[in-house]
Amino acid sequence: MAPTNRLADETSPYLRQHADNPVHWHPWGTEAFAEAEQRGVPILLSVGYSACHWCHVMAHECFEDDEVAAVMNELFVNVKVDREERPDVDAVYMDAVQAMTGRGGWPMTVFMTPDGRPFFGGTYFPKDNFMKLMAAIDDAWRNRRDDIDSNTEALVKTIGTSATTKPKKDVPGLEVVNEVLPQLARAFDTEWGGFGQAPKFPSTMHLELVLRAYMSSGSDAAKTVVETTLDAMASGGVYDHIGGGFARYSVDREWLVPHFEKMLYDQALTARVYLHAFAVFGNEQWSQVATEIINYVLRDLRHPGGGFFSAEDADSPDEHGHGHEGLFHTWTPAEVEAVLGAAATPAACEWWGITDSGNFEGRSIPNRMHARGELRRPREIEAARVRLFAAREQRPRPGLDDKVLTEWNALFLSTLAEAASVSGRNDWRDAAIANGEFLLRELRGSDGRWFRSWQADGRPPARHHALAADHAALVDAFIRLSEATGQARWIVAARETADVMLDHFWDVDHGGLFTTPDDGEELVVRQKDLLDNATPSANSTAAIALFRLAALTGEQRYSNHADRILQLLATVVEKNSAAISNGLAAIEMRSRGLTEVAIVGDRPELVRIAHLVWRPDAVLTWGEPFESPLWEGRRDGYAYVCRDYACEYPQDTPEGFFQQLTGRPMPEGMNLTSDRGG
Repeated sequence: MAPTNRLADETSPYLRQHADNPVHWHPWGTEAFAEAEQRGVPILLSVGYSACHWCHVMAHECFEDDEVAAVMNELFVNVKVDREERPDVDAVYMDAVQAMTGRGGWPMTVFMTPDGRPFFGGTYFPKDNFMKLMAAIDDAWRNRRDDIDSNTEALVKTIGTSATTKPKKDVPGLEVVNEVLPQLARAFDTEWGGFGQAPKFPSTMHLELVLRAYMSSGSDAAKTVVETTLDAMASGGVYDHIGGGFARYSVDREWLVPHFEKMLYDQALTARVYLHAFAVFGNEQWSQVATEIINYVLRDLRHPGGGFFSAEDADSPDEHGHGHEGLFHTWTPAEVEAVLGAAATPAACEWWGITDSGNFEGRSIPNRMHARGELRRPREIEAARVRLFAAREQRPRPGLDDKVLTEWNALFLSTLAEAASVSGRNDWRDAAIANGEFLLRELRGSDGRWFRSWQADGRPPARHHALAADHAALVDAFIRLSEATGQARWIVAARETADVMLDHFWDVDHGGLFTTPDDGEELVVRQKDLLDNATPSANSTAAIALFRLAALTGEQRYSNHADRILQLLATVVEKNSAAISNGLAAIEMRSRGLTEVAIVGDRPELVRIAHLVWRPDAVLTWGEPFESPLWEGRRDGYAYVCRDYACEYPQDTPEGFFQQLTGRPMPEGMNLTSDRGG
């Protein structure tokens, strides 16, 4: 069918999915607002994303329906937005919907004036409800415009509060962190791990904060939170036991039934916390989980040029082409037997809990809940997994969202660089370098400014101003890549990106970063991303990255800006303690101070020690020198452990360096080689 609207040339696969709708969709832009003004009608804004199950449901029930489309086209100017490409637009109107209804989610439907002021919104609407709603909105627009105007005035004021938040006078200290940790302890599910009840998200930022607390206190309670949660998550169906990787969340308390879409940012954040926990506690099963997550991304979400795709869908088609949630990932005993044969099937079905009755719509999600925390597969079970995976690869795959997002790639790049360092895997290091080069080549313009989104078929492939979250994640990723490779070019990239971020996003009045740049599109309000959501907030990510960059380069203006961010975050932590764990990690880092490690000359065994020891408050430089006090007056062949550039006695033996770095003797037989392949 020929396209009937303006979405066919967009870079977003989600938008292009709607290109043949009978709805006269516009992408977000001035053309849509001008048409609404000229026609004197409201804008109907629909926001979703490619991997969203209920977005597909509403599209089928409403946007593909000629009757619904006719009403939409007559009464409104219709605008479709991919919330992953335009999280700035999504955040503004999601705040409005939550203010109006007390809840949010996708698909999001918002009615607004031709100048972008929202006056009504909600999430998923079935056809009958949607038809009634559109009639009511039209009646209000024509007959009760004064009510709409007063409503929009109050809403705009509400959704703009983040921009006017004033910072605390002092930089917050550990007392703020210590006040929140007991709240997390109370929310902790002692039986199944995680925080709160269903639906359950991985809450990786909470786990990272608790892990930091354990590092500083040795608390058994903190250890229990981490161990219980990581074991339960990896045992449930929210983890893909056949192919690796995590689904976005579990619909139940026990982590059994996921919402099956797999997002790149979840892979980045879950692999990271498993990697860090492995480094602290030495649990090999957590290393296995992190490895399988990374292998999933490198196998299924990697563009040949080095970028990483955004997501895989929750739905996949059956033999008739009808989409079903979770079909790709679920099994029946008969399907297992068709792959493995009668002899091997009972053991495989018992291992993964695959039964005739099933645990999801008559089929079984593979899991290890009946043997929680026992993830190391015996040889015959691993052989069965390999064969089931090969058979699963022949099934129709879930839809792939093949756009490359700067922020999400940077989040995964940080994790991949750390994982390459800890594991000593050169193939992972090379993949990390390729990703860094892809980002610089494809998503940074010739003027040094960054784009948010890239898609190979787009014209041009890169578009949309990068946001504060993109820049903050990039700064962190380039620093991690420098630490993994010893290449100075990544510190140069980190500094250049940090400078652009501070030049174009900084609020000179109240401190902190605006979501959008000073020369970007003017939305109805200019917000600040202060609270963690599915990804860490832009401001907390920036604070951590700027503290680390200052420690590596000696540029105190970076840490001064980070301090001002913490002063701003301190004003929101009291009311939003459940959504600011990454900011609390930044406060903890600043309070304890950073340790600077410099290794001079060709000492791979010393570099290996620095890579193996996870210290969240440490930065590392080695290999190629760059402009920094850490390189001044240093002798070849030595490792230096410093705080505020005042160094302890230089070490030239692995034993002495390990002791100085960790405060304990080096274990006997520690493997200091780092040339592992795949």
